[in-house]
Amino acid sequence: MTTLRARMQAQGIDVALITNDDNIYYLTGYYDYLHMEFGRPTILAVARDGDGLLITPTIDLNAARATAQVDRIAPWNDGMGEEWRAELPALLKGRIAIEPDHMSAPVRRYVDQVLRGDPVHSVTPILDRMRMIKSPQELQLARHAGMVANAMMTAGRNAIGDGVPEYEVAIATAQAGTRTAAALLTEHYDDADMSPNTHFLQIMASGDTITKTHHRATNRIMRHGEPVFLCFCGMTNFHRFKLGFDRTFWIGECADPSQAAIYDVAIASQKAALDALRPGVTAQSVHAAYADVIQSAGFDYPFRCGRSTGFSFLESPQLVTGDNTLIEPGMVLAVDGSVSVETFRAQVGDSVIVTETGWEAVTSHPKAIEDVTL
Repeated sequence: MTTLRARMQAQGIDVALITNDDNIYYLTGYYDYLHMEFGRPTILAVARDGDGLLITPTIDLNAARATAQVDRIAPWNDGMGEEWRAELPALLKGRIAIEPDHMSAPVRRYVDQVLRGDPVHSVTPILDRMRMIKSPQELQLARHAGMVANAMMTAGRNAIGDGVPEYEVAIATAQAGTRTAAALLTEHYDDADMSPNTHFLQIMASGDTITKTHHRATNRIMRHGEPVFLCFCGMTNFHRFKLGFDRTFWIGECADPSQAAIYDVAIASQKAALDALRPGVTAQSVHAAYADVIQSAGFDYPFRCGRSTGFSFLESPQLVTGDNTLIEPGMVLAVDGSVSVETFRAQVGDSVIVTETGWEAVTSHPKAIEDVTL
């Protein structure tokens, strides 16, 4: 909050309204409120020269009191008075900044009504820049999240087999991730309210569904010779820190030799990206190294090579054409290798911490085709 106020001062911002869930957590430690999914806004108002005010539903007041590090909490109840609007007119004085892409339509309409045509500015670039470089505490979370992810991948690998339904893999990964997270929370953290349970539905695909990138585990029975894709980009969410992690496996054998050739290109594209990744290069140059391997092998231009992660699934920078952000030590990046054709898709992905001289692996699992043929 001190850093945010200093940067608001430098840019002449008097009041910032924060409405992104993850930014509210980053600034105050407050999380798991119902928020707009239930029609209940939570708003953090930060005055450059005044108090930090958390406007949140009364139904979540006890959680806010227990976790929110703010100067004042203003609870509001459904149908009583002006609800969440009550505090805003007095706050919206001077140069106002919001999060344009993370403010719900009802709140934005009301803010515009109060300001009566006065310009609003964006606080998003300030927060994106603050969150780009992780603190030592965040880097510890990243490493522990990697331990959770590794346990999930190993459990998923061990659950894959001929005649096994996909949902059994999802059960195994959730159990392994939760138990590993619980042990880490017990040993290293004193936040009794933090859940060890994994988040999100398991992303996986097998057989003829392999080209569906974000397919969920179903009743489908996996068979000998089929490829199986596991992704933990949503489920790896330890102490609210997110990572990216993917692998492709085969059951018994790779029955189609063309799949093995495509997989080798995916592996090579990730290696090219990791070889290019170091402080001082641009984010898009890492993507370019990855894309060059894929296109040189005769395949279509690929989706982005990766992204920054942290308390959000997607942070800045992205490893993609057009992002000229310089890579810096302390960033946490998910870095993928991938090739897609009409009947098959191969993907491997890992998360890394950028160091002074290169990068440190956060996730780890074998990649060679002989090691992922089960």
